[in-house]
Amino acid sequence: MRIGFGYDIHPMGKGRKLILGGVEIPHTRGLVGHSDADALVHAVCDALLGAMGEGDLGKHYPSSDPRYKDISSLRLLEEMAGLLAKKGLRLVNLDSVIIAQAPRLSPHLAGMQARLAEVLKVDREVVNVKVKSGEGLDAIGREEAIAAQAICLIDSVEKA
Repeated sequence: MRIGFGYDIHPMGKGRKLILGGVEIPHTRGLVGHSDADALVHAVCDALLGAMGEGDLGKHYPSSDPRYKDISSLRLLEEMAGLLAKKGLRLVNLDSVIIAQAPRLSPHLAGMQARLAEVLKVDREVVNVKVKSGEGLDAIGREEAIAAQAICLIDSVEKA
């Protein structure tokens, strides 16, 4: 068994869609980044890459590469699922948290969980998504950014 940890943060900006966990969330601002800036999916990808010993998201999908401009982060996550399978590994558990002051995300958590599980080809019970507020502190508390953290446990398919 191997454990991986991922973290991501993106600033908020006007003129962008807010996408978290592959779900579009109605809001006046979205996350700014080279891709769709889905901080949750980026944290999950980094957790998976870490558990596999494969570096980080920037190594595989550099922001300097125009091929990834505005790409759906779910496409990157699909590639992570493919890499897991290619290496003979499976996702045993994924726990994640989004840290955001606004908007209210709890109504969207089940949708995020379902979307992540679908892309990763695992049962919904394997994936957990929760949210914490920024408690009014730092850039997150001032509603200037949203961050996410994820931790995963992977194992070889033979042990299943």
